[in-house]
Amino acid sequence: MYSKEAESVLRSKGISVGEKIQLERGKESFEGILMPRPDTGDQGILVIKLSNGYNIGLDFKSVSSIKRVGSSAETFSFPKGKTHVRKGLKAVKLLYTGGTIGSKVDYATGGVYMLTKPEELLHEVPELADIANVEVEHLMSVASEDMTYTEWQTMARKAAGAFKSGAEGVVITHGTDTMHFSSAALSFMLQSLPGPVVLTGAQRSSDRGSSDAFMNLICSTHIAAHSGIAEVGTCMHSSSSDDYCAFIRGTKVRKLHTSARDAFRPVNGAPLAKVNAEGNIHHMGAYNKSDLGRKAVLKDEYEPKVALLYMYPNSDPTLINHYIDRGYKGIIVAATGLGHMPLSTSHKEYDWLQGLKDAVASDMVVGITSQCLFGRVSGTVYRYGRMMTDAGAIYCEDMTPETAYVKLGWLLGNHGRKEAEKLLATNLVGEITPRTEAEWRDEA
Repeated sequence: MYSKEAESVLRSKGISVGEKIQLERGKESFEGILMPRPDTGDQGILVIKLSNGYNIGLDFKSVSSIKRVGSSAETFSFPKGKTHVRKGLKAVKLLYTGGTIGSKVDYATGGVYMLTKPEELLHEVPELADIANVEVEHLMSVASEDMTYTEWQTMARKAAGAFKSGAEGVVITHGTDTMHFSSAALSFMLQSLPGPVVLTGAQRSSDRGSSDAFMNLICSTHIAAHSGIAEVGTCMHSSSSDDYCAFIRGTKVRKLHTSARDAFRPVNGAPLAKVNAEGNIHHMGAYNKSDLGRKAVLKDEYEPKVALLYMYPNSDPTLINHYIDRGYKGIIVAATGLGHMPLSTSHKEYDWLQGLKDAVASDMVVGITSQCLFGRVSGTVYRYGRMMTDAGAIYCEDMTPETAYVKLGWLLGNHGRKEAEKLLATNLVGEITPRTEAEWRDEA
């Protein structure tokens, strides 16, 4: 809602939200679609969307002229693409779950709106028809921050079913905020894969000039159809330019930037492959090879009562009592450095040692990772590490906190506590490397 003065002028000129207008300010002229005014902020700022997809705001009082130059833009109506089976192309199943990759501007709110049909996204990327026979399915429309383990299970079951029905690869569109959690979960839930499961998304919605949605989806389809890799991974931009995307193992990837197009990076490892929009695939590391005669093994049970706890100065040890009292089965600690918690003897109120012992005594599995991310933890280098190991904590090698968290919930759901203790620090699906590699930098 704009200010009363601005609304009055707009009405007098017959201008409504969603219509194309021209604004003049001094010698400057701006043309774009009038956007709705958000509930927050200065109500006197007129917001228009330029043809390049970006929004700008102009102070109503600084504008010398306003006129309508176009009719209302259609809202909530996006054309749908159709797919046709073509001989010689491989079968790829596209599972749509929501996120920015399937979003456009909602002119009723000024924010982005998630498409509800994947065919709407395919209309924007007709190139997919030349890469593979893509069968689309609308699985859900969920922002990734709203994902739970039940959505992980749904995706895993659908992916397994797609291979059973003849798909040679699977692409899952997904919001980026928690994509690395989902990729880790699917890596454990889907084993002995016959082909790749590729999670992809977008940092910027498809109506923006700098959107990464189309290239990410094109590259993901190339990986799903032609990479020969039989693993779960993410396929996203690997630089700020549109040169190529990286396919990164699902247990070794992390979102490391809030908005950059190359936000997803491998941690303690290299990408499995890089791919460009033309379909040139360059394999970069060891991987499980595709075998369409192999049957996917679905292990999708999950124990949700697992916590991820971040260590910090002045952190309160009684926090662990909350999880004990609520019957939690496990905790992953994102500890400092090589894997340390405060075990101070001079400030007992900040000593976590007894809480750690109490958690283990309550049959809780406690895993130790590092908030440093790069490198690996060790319980033998420093005295505190040895004390934590003696108390029953399990050091998780070079796993990220998120992967360890997902793995522990999966282990407890499928194997129980004793096996979880044995397997937490054991490599199962590439989540642990025998030797930590230097941070990846591609000079090509």
